[in-house]
Amino acid sequence: MDKEWVFLHRRSDEYLLGLRAFISHAVAVAGIDGNIKCPCKVCGNRHQRSVTDVEDHLHISGMDDIYANGIWDKHGETIPNVTDEIHHMFQNEDMSSLLADAFGMHDYMAELDVVDEQSSPPYGPTPYAAKFFKMVEEAQTELYPGCGKSKLLFLVRLYQVKTMFGMSDSCLNAMLTLIKQWFPNVDLPESFYKVKKFITDLGLTYEKIDACPNDCMLYYKEHANDTSCHVCGSSRYKRVADSENPSRSRVPQKVLRYFPLGPRLQRLYLSRYTAESMIWHAEHRPKDDVLRHPADSKAWEQLDSIDPTFGSEARNVRLGLASDGFNPFGTMSQSHSTWPVVMSVYNLPPWLCMKKPYLMLSLLIPGPTSPGNNIDVYLRPLVDELKILWEEGIPTYDAFKKEEFNMRAAVMWTINDFPAYAMLSGWSTKGYKACPHCGHSTKSYWLPNSQKCCYLGHRRWIPILHRFQRWTVAFDGHQEHQLPLITMTGAQCLQELSSLRFKFGKNIKQSEKNPKRK
Repeated sequence: MDKEWVFLHRRSDEYLLGLRAFISHAVAVAGIDGNIKCPCKVCGNRHQRSVTDVEDHLHISGMDDIYANGIWDKHGETIPNVTDEIHHMFQNEDMSSLLADAFGMHDYMAELDVVDEQSSPPYGPTPYAAKFFKMVEEAQTELYPGCGKSKLLFLVRLYQVKTMFGMSDSCLNAMLTLIKQWFPNVDLPESFYKVKKFITDLGLTYEKIDACPNDCMLYYKEHANDTSCHVCGSSRYKRVADSENPSRSRVPQKVLRYFPLGPRLQRLYLSRYTAESMIWHAEHRPKDDVLRHPADSKAWEQLDSIDPTFGSEARNVRLGLASDGFNPFGTMSQSHSTWPVVMSVYNLPPWLCMKKPYLMLSLLIPGPTSPGNNIDVYLRPLVDELKILWEEGIPTYDAFKKEEFNMRAAVMWTINDFPAYAMLSGWSTKGYKACPHCGHSTKSYWLPNSQKCCYLGHRRWIPILHRFQRWTVAFDGHQEHQLPLITMTGAQCLQELSSLRFKFGKNIKQSEKNPKRK
């Protein structure tokens, strides 16, 4: 069902045509005695109204924002099911052709015998060669002889059900055992561990990167084989093998979970429906100077001006980075802070870009305490990959246009509360210079009775002739005559930060910071 009319001006002819088409469809599919639920901002789908009342309400008040940007499940809209789509594709298309489309290997099948896999690019189609043939074999394997159902598809669905309903590993193991006992012909793994091994080639994996317990460094790249921190000297492991117990496994003190971003961005283009939505901002977005999508913002235009080649390819991905801490133990009294880093995709339409399937967990920074300014240590794998995505790009197959292109990606902004903003930006949001916009010109006063800082000077940002500029009683007793500050450019920000030197880690002893006099 077309949704673009919802975001048009309510007095326009296009809005009225879209409104009447929506009502006609809703009455035919989900109507009860000629009445439908009214999705206006006042009714919010709580009341059944006549066709005339619904049209009047939507024409006067407009559609409820939450419903307009969500799934229209009250008026007969067909909700897309990824599993059904995959099942349909498996039943109606040749398996080898389908998987060749998925891995973007049409032009590379003849080269598989001569290309050295180790010398291929990190995300190119050629490293998928071994996966391709294995996936073809596994996807054609039946769940039991004569059923015609794919074993691989069943295991993917089983993994999805486990995640949706929070099933434990032991629960799924018992379920697999029961199925194998009652249906001996079904060829299933014996445990959830083997299920995960079976579907590893789908890309549902992550990397474990050991970290210093004091957040000084990652055991990554040039330090991958180190056994102690080169900053504080802490051991990498809390339990290591020794001469008495040589078989005892080594247990790292802290582990960062990193979910590679590139393969997941590639998978957005494996579905022809999602691939079409990824270029909505360029081909279907209303361009009427109304801000309804990040593509209408100045930041979007500025990125295009910085690199015109990036903006000329609508399939290049614009990302947002969000992070905050949470306690995974819920309301328990235990204090714990785990920090996920989530990437959101802004190429998609407004009703999809903030939905759960398109919010990608990129990093899971372990606790038990907040990383603070040391979050930069944990962001390194993501930053390294983002550099590749920006500078080089990765070969990606577009299932909608049936062609391969070089996909690039860029982070446009970060989304945080104020404390997390300080951690990611490097600008302290506490003390006398807490305002990131005013910077060194922040007007602040110490309130001795409340023992807090008070920030004034915000009237400089309103128009010069505004009455608040001359109002003294409600503020600090003075009129405001200062002009708004000029926003710093990116180059100026880098220049401000160029002289800073950071020492990461929390294991800095007090005696080292302030040595006692002898």
